[in-house]
Amino acid sequence: MVFPVSSYRGRLAPSPTGHLHLGHARTFWVAAERARAAGGVLVLRNEDLDAVRFRLDFVDAMLEDLRWLGFTWQEGPDVGGPCAPYNQSARRSHYRAALGQLHAAGLIFPCTHSRRDVLEAIGAPHEGAGTDDEPVYPREFRPPAGAPLPPLGEKITVNWRLRVPDGGEIAFTDGRFGEQRAVVGRDFGDFLVWRKDDVPSYQLACAVDDAAMGITEVVRGADLIKSTFRQLLIYRALRATAPAFYHCPLMTDVSGQRLAKRHDALSLRTLRAQGVTPSDILAKFQAETC
Repeated sequence: MVFPVSSYRGRLAPSPTGHLHLGHARTFWVAAERARAAGGVLVLRNEDLDAVRFRLDFVDAMLEDLRWLGFTWQEGPDVGGPCAPYNQSARRSHYRAALGQLHAAGLIFPCTHSRRDVLEAIGAPHEGAGTDDEPVYPREFRPPAGAPLPPLGEKITVNWRLRVPDGGEIAFTDGRFGEQRAVVGRDFGDFLVWRKDDVPSYQLACAVDDAAMGITEVVRGADLIKSTFRQLLIYRALRATAPAFYHCPLMTDVSGQRLAKRHDALSLRTLRAQGVTPSDILAKFQAETC
């Protein structure tokens, strides 16, 4: 699919792993406003690859909550469009094609080490230490450069990682936070592109879909800035054009903790049941951006 270079294409990319909360809504509102101001197209993509936490009722609730708040989109799983399908669970062939491209170029390698192995090798605390980010993969765990790669196989049963170019600096200018820089191999290491349960990683699926759908600007939470560096390497490896990025400040609760889907008290469902109106919520967002 080829899109005019001048056309703005933004996106909403919720995951149906829980009910949407105020933090999601504010980020989506920023995305919708930026698409509206640019006279562009807004795409809704259902990121339903997490088979462990994904539930069909969350999909229906997600769409209902977004419609209740007044969001509209021109392409999506419920309205169709030129880049269908818009459910990630139906886009597996796109991800396998990208993985095959990375494999043919020798840019990935199989990994049999567990997360615990990685954390022990780098002397980091084990799971539950409070971070959601992927730990820096030890260089000594890599196979030698140029070592023959085993075939991918029809069903993948080991993790596959992208071999990052150590020591190089990667940078981008964020629409909200300005210049962002990271040293590859120090700030993040070789990262997952396909999991041993035969599911593409978030990094690969997100980059492949944003490229295939012609997204020109990605609006999302500031907790995903480090993911942007990784995805820029995927765009480069796939010879795809990277979009612009705009990361929104995270919304926190009264204790200063960033909102998560476990914050039921601030979910859109709960607020709606309490009589809060879409106008109340949108007025709050508008006041925060003034």
